[in-house]
Amino acid sequence: MCQFHQIQIINRYLTRKPKLGVSKELRKITLTLKTIKKELFIKLLEKWYQKWETLLKEKTINQNTKKWFYTHKKLRSAYRSLKTNLSYLFTYQKKQNRHLKIPNTTNLLDGFFSHLKNALRVHRGLKT
Repeated sequence: MCQFHQIQIINRYLTRKPKLGVSKELRKITLTLKTIKKELFIKLLEKWYQKWETLLKEKTINQNTKKWFYTHKKLRSAYRSLKTNLSYLFTYQKKQNRHLKIPNTTNLLDGFFSHLKNALRVHRGLKT
């Protein structure tokens, strides 16, 4: 998982200017992805979760249907996305991969494929 795309996923769930302090904290932690070591990122994420665990488990009951749902669904989704992709976000930092000089994003690849499509004159509206 590319760090850039993980940050975009978090932005989708929390927006670029979240209103809740808890969301602001999670976004701030996420933005450190580009410059932080895996171990420190994990510690920050775990500390954040321990601090806000009760808020994340907060439920709301729909008075009409009597069914419950999590109050902060998007915040939970953002956290779960980070937790799920954690093992892939720091692949470039692994000792066995250091000699490969893997970048932390796939932005260069995205642009490269676009260049190839243009070279082949593939129409952008057509499926390839």
